[in-house]
Amino acid sequence: VHLEESGGGSVQAGGSLTLSCLATGYQYTTTYYCLGWFRQAPGKEREEVATLDSLGEAKYADSLKGRFTISKDHATNTLYLQMNNLKPDDTAMYYCAQPPSSGPFGQRVCLSQDNPLYRGQGTQVTVSS
Repeated sequence: VHLEESGGGSVQAGGSLTLSCLATGYQYTTTYYCLGWFRQAPGKEREEVATLDSLGEAKYADSLKGRFTISKDHATNTLYLQMNNLKPDDTAMYYCAQPPSSGPFGQRVCLSQDNPLYRGQGTQVTVSS
């Protein structure tokens, strides 16, 4: 499995960016799966940003709800993160990841991204004030 992020860059506070993650090498059409984004800034702990499962259920960090939107293009296996009203505190390296899932058939849920099955190399987002 290969996850490759793109779309990072520098933007002024209040601006928007859309990150992309091309996912290859996994049967995303036949099994339950989870994909997500996490970020890490220098000197700070890793922060889970958002997760999306194969059933379309999205979860966000409470502090980011309303500003960030996670989505997936099933035709191209591309995961997106739309980020609006960016703030300097959003400056970080953003990573695409595939967290594990757990639970019985029909009740599976995504687990934490602390130990993802796969992750990309990251894309840098810098927000200036």
